[in-house]
Amino acid sequence: MKYVFDHDFHIHSQISSCSRDPGQTNERILQYAEEEGLHTIVLADHFWDESIPGASKWYSKQDYPHICQAKPLPQSEKVKFLFGCETEMDKYMTVGCSVERMKDFSFVVIPTTHFHMEGFTLSEEQLETPGTRAKAWVDKFEALMEQDLPFHKIGIAHLTCGLIWKGDRPKYLETIDSIPVEDMHRLFAKAAKLGIGIEINPGNMKYAEEEKDILLRPFRIAKEEGCKFYCGSDVHHPENFANVRKWIERGIDDLGLTEEDKFILK
Repeated sequence: MKYVFDHDFHIHSQISSCSRDPGQTNERILQYAEEEGLHTIVLADHFWDESIPGASKWYSKQDYPHICQAKPLPQSEKVKFLFGCETEMDKYMTVGCSVERMKDFSFVVIPTTHFHMEGFTLSEEQLETPGTRAKAWVDKFEALMEQDLPFHKIGIAHLTCGLIWKGDRPKYLETIDSIPVEDMHRLFAKAAKLGIGIEINPGNMKYAEEEKDILLRPFRIAKEEGCKFYCGSDVHHPENFANVRKWIERGIDDLGLTEEDKFILK
């Protein structure tokens, strides 16, 4: 059976500093879920645990008391609305959410591709060329999986995020194309074994036909190695809800995903 888009585990509210949109309320998010027939959604505002040193100036303002301003979350008979977060991984491979704090979240999104946070998520040396960025892609993903984390409720966000090389599409594509296939197979085989969720993100599915093979390669290898996939819209503003289904279903179709490929949040 074809993979059904029936959940969204990565949504931001006005609490996130990259949103601050008064229209991006919890009630509007719930409305989106009801209109799209989703049964489970997760609020995943940006978060850095105040018990962990090293937060950037931007992240330091988004501590636990801050993101808890979004609670309590509205519920409906049709939709389960869960409290999660999107944390970060800095250039020292430190995850910005302690294992103890992860107990307070239903789901934790961890991006390894926020390369635009120069000096915080990557060093200057790692940012130099498509080759060094491709190596950083591998190193960060691998370092994350070496940590003792509750991987059954962790998702890896937007693995082919345009922020890998913001503002330069050719170099961005070259970076993705430079990631060794053998490293992808090794990493995704381990991810499958650990039970990590791999995100299907609308932003990753907005490729031109000639870009498809490069940008879908990581996802195809992940599927081949047995990884499970979840949907994450990463929406920050209410007007962007309109096209979520279009892009997520494009990814589902182009990857040939079935219900057997679905990450189940327990």
